[in-house]
Amino acid sequence: MLSVFTSRNVLLPGKDEPLPATIEVDNSTGKIVSVRSTYSSRSEYPSIADDHWVDVGEHCILPGLIDAHVHLNEPGRTEWEGFSTGTRAALSGGVTSVIDMPLNSIPPTTTLENLEIKRAAATGHCYTHVGFWGGIIPGNEKHLNPLLRAGVKGFKCFLIESGVEEFPCVDEEDVVKAIREIDSKTVLLFHAEFEDNPTAPSQSDSILDRSLYSTFLNSRPQSLEVSAVSLIISLLERFPSSRAHVVHLSAADALSEIRTAKSKGLHLTVETCFHYLCLDSASIPNGHPEFKCCPPIRDRSNCDKLWGALLDGTIDCVVSDHSPCIAALKRVETDGDFMSAWGGISTLGLGLCLLWTEGRARGVNIGQIVRWMSERTALHAGLHGSKGAIREGLDADLVVFDLEKKFIVSANELKFKNKITPYEGQHLLGSVRQCFLRGRLAYDADRPGGLQGLEPQGLFL
Repeated sequence: MLSVFTSRNVLLPGKDEPLPATIEVDNSTGKIVSVRSTYSSRSEYPSIADDHWVDVGEHCILPGLIDAHVHLNEPGRTEWEGFSTGTRAALSGGVTSVIDMPLNSIPPTTTLENLEIKRAAATGHCYTHVGFWGGIIPGNEKHLNPLLRAGVKGFKCFLIESGVEEFPCVDEEDVVKAIREIDSKTVLLFHAEFEDNPTAPSQSDSILDRSLYSTFLNSRPQSLEVSAVSLIISLLERFPSSRAHVVHLSAADALSEIRTAKSKGLHLTVETCFHYLCLDSASIPNGHPEFKCCPPIRDRSNCDKLWGALLDGTIDCVVSDHSPCIAALKRVETDGDFMSAWGGISTLGLGLCLLWTEGRARGVNIGQIVRWMSERTALHAGLHGSKGAIREGLDADLVVFDLEKKFIVSANELKFKNKITPYEGQHLLGSVRQCFLRGRLAYDADRPGGLQGLEPQGLFL
């Protein structure tokens, strides 16, 4: 039996703008079996049951988005987020697959046993498909191949302290051990900040105003990212068959080295985040650590250079780095201390509209945005054989998007658990109307909460 989706605006592979199309889906497999470049009428499919006929008219049908950098924090810190709330929020923003980071859950995903604990916590609670990154910490290199065989998508490490004691940072020797252990079978992800002169004198905390955003910004200069990128590139030159990925790049100063490395054919990919593309340091009020993240949001000129790097392919993709916490850890209602507050920004459910709003003002089209948020994130996470485009043979993970609707971000409407975000009050463009996982309705904005009557149907990736 088939389900049929049709619209005058469907974003097909390689296109910058949507075109009329009809998508046929095999209900037994959830796979797309045909894509016709025409808008169809109901009379053309007389044998299709009404509940398997989806005509969205002028609304745009996009491939499901893939957020390859999300902290769901369950188990162990489920009061910060959780599989149920996090995936609900993702789905409301058109994200049909998320890849969970190996921290800040307790335990972290650094052993096979810990992965199974996390999967047990997630079972039955995922409204999107969910995959997992493994983690590299000092001394766990013998756990990497078992994790790889169990299905993790790659391995994340920190070159600077992570902020949680159960996930310590690694040094160059630890990374080399990991590279030799996995023998270039997967990708290594790097939190790319590195202090190559940690004994350098620093200004005393006693004379700094910790509620000033500039105090925090100055504590994480671009040089930390440049040093880390240089180290990563040197490792790729030493092990040229390895693959490396820089997560959440914020520093435009690192772009020159990245461009050179890519021109040499080194296997290096790079992501940035919505907050580095849509916010700038001059607009961040003092005493508001909801804007704090590591590495930090920088100035408008830096933001413009990141956009340029996206457009020329130096940066490959855009992710959320959704990294929530309980309200008390953000210190918004107490002292506004940027230096002590948790460093993370909550974004799930907003990313597509953020990028569409900012991108459209810069002349960016919806095809480019979907490439950065779906096609290339699918490739990065090893999902390009099943997701990331509306194409015959791929999963029918589909999003119905109203390109023109405007709204104001309100905390009451956010779906993630702790409703603290720097985007509250912003005017955004675009609205996710429906999401389908493998051809089945998973989210409908016209239902209360978008999910009333709909069960979690996400699969492990």
